[in-house]
Amino acid sequence: MRDTRESRLLLVLLIAIAFALITVDIRGGEESPVDGARQAAATVFGPVENGVAAAVDPIGNAIGAVRDSGERHDRISELERQNAELKQKLGSDTRNQSRLRELDKMLKTAGAGQYGIKGAEVIAIGAAQGFSWTVTIDAGSNDGIRRDMTVLNGDGLVGRVTTVGPSTATVLLANDPDFTVGTRMEKTDELGFATGQGDRPLMVQLLNGKAKVSKGDRLVTFGSQADKPFVPGVPVGEVVRVDPSGGDLTRNIYVRPYVGFTKLDIVGVVVQAPRSDPRDAVLPPKPAKPKPTPTVTVTVTPSAGGQFEGQGGLQQQGGGAPIPGLSPEPGRTEDPAAQDPGGADGLNDEQ
Repeated sequence: MRDTRESRLLLVLLIAIAFALITVDIRGGEESPVDGARQAAATVFGPVENGVAAAVDPIGNAIGAVRDSGERHDRISELERQNAELKQKLGSDTRNQSRLRELDKMLKTAGAGQYGIKGAEVIAIGAAQGFSWTVTIDAGSNDGIRRDMTVLNGDGLVGRVTTVGPSTATVLLANDPDFTVGTRMEKTDELGFATGQGDRPLMVQLLNGKAKVSKGDRLVTFGSQADKPFVPGVPVGEVVRVDPSGGDLTRNIYVRPYVGFTKLDIVGVVVQAPRSDPRDAVLPPKPAKPKPTPTVTVTVTPSAGGQFEGQGGLQQQGGGAPIPGLSPEPGRTEDPAAQDPGGADGLNDEQ
């Protein structure tokens, strides 16, 4: 429609009529004269509105879903963050419990040997200072750590300090090929020198080529002059293989170390040596050997009349001889009078 004077007058007239109808409808309430027209319009335009709504609702729902998806994403992110925090806390508690057990075990070892130790944590591993088997600990000269001090944990000998900084130190592990420590056999006191072989057992060269050594025998550190670099009595390991002597002046044995060098965490640096050699006091007690369990066996022998008689006996496990007094020996009669001529009379007297 062109914008003319007539069209403007028509627009003003239509607006005036609309306001008049609205006023009449409001004042009329439920008895409004235009109610019939409203119902007729609803009948005509209702299906059209439903169709338009059906077409528009998916678009509106999609817009709402996009808006709500952001809120759900934020909620999911928050739940994931809380879940990660709980997992981290649970893992931290488990790790703390494990470290507490390690610390408690190390303190018991230090107490058994009367070692004054400075606790430290392994913070790095690698080829520091040109060594192939070393670790770095978070204690240094500011903590009283000096070069050539013995390092141990709850299991036994870890190594010795080689390089010291203000707050860190490098420890050469006992399984390094450049590592050598004097050893002493438990009980027999046979002396030797243990050398690291990486991930293989330590090789110990005994000074006595005729020394009697068996698998399972245990070794401790012999100690150094002025207790540097090694204090005495620290558990080293147990024998797993023995080479034949062959008449040589020395003898080689192979020892599995007590310490797991690939899983070190909490260690202790011995800053004060014991007043006296603890000897074998730091070694854990050996497990008791199982005692043989008594078993009851029954031997069936034919009698003179062709019948079988059972003989019960309490024997040691493994088929030992019957215990005297508990079973008659084979071939002996069961008649008390035959075994003891005065037995029958004595029995009658008691009755």
